[in-house]
Amino acid sequence: MMNITDRHEFILKTLKDKGKISIDWLCETMKVSSVTIRKDLKVLEDKNLLFRIKGGASNSNPYAIDRPILVKETINDEEKQRIAQEALKLIKNNDSIMIGSGTTVFALAKNLEVTHGLTVITPALKVSLELSNKPNIEVLQLGGLIRPNSSSVAGQYAMRILDEISCGILFLGADGIDLDFGISISNLPEATLNQKMLNTAQKVAILADSSKFGKRGLGKICELVDVDYIITDSKVSQSTVKTIEDLGIKIIIA
Repeated sequence: MMNITDRHEFILKTLKDKGKISIDWLCETMKVSSVTIRKDLKVLEDKNLLFRIKGGASNSNPYAIDRPILVKETINDEEKQRIAQEALKLIKNNDSIMIGSGTTVFALAKNLEVTHGLTVITPALKVSLELSNKPNIEVLQLGGLIRPNSSSVAGQYAMRILDEISCGILFLGADGIDLDFGISISNLPEATLNQKMLNTAQKVAILADSSKFGKRGLGKICELVDVDYIITDSKVSQSTVKTIEDLGIKIIIA
């Protein structure tokens, strides 16, 4: 039987190779109880050597943090541009759409050019400013207090306007896409507003690069089955793609 040092070395080496491991697998492989494994994982997490997750451990932080939008803009920019190009294909002439906050959906706004009339509803100040001088686009800016981190509004004023609005498709960003937890972002007031926005749209498209998969933000927006499309990049795993497609969601690889 392995001693505690051997177990810890084995756990860390396996995590380095696999990225994630389950408690059940560790129990079976090392022939020890789940109580022992949970104690081992806690000790290693306390030393900042791994992250405990539901049913196991991961070598990457599963929790998204609320970064300022200027910082987010510099992360995975090429992937965001490709995702935006795919999202444009979902927009129809003379449509009404809603664009949430976040850098990936902002990339959609920057690339948006239409020859027929289009109405865009948004809580995001950067999206409104980007679209306000573009031809054939009418912008409805939701009101409320502006959050500095996202340059977006949240709260009751914005939610009241949504009571009288309907749109064809909602484009949302996400900080986390977890197969169990669902779609989430790292700010609770914006998560609540996004839930309300979800109810106004006939279709919902999540725009998120592959780094968002397997992560959870503080505020849950919805279950995976509540969305119609997920547009992401080619680095997402095939097993994740299959699981999402089995739920009846169309996943588009940019």
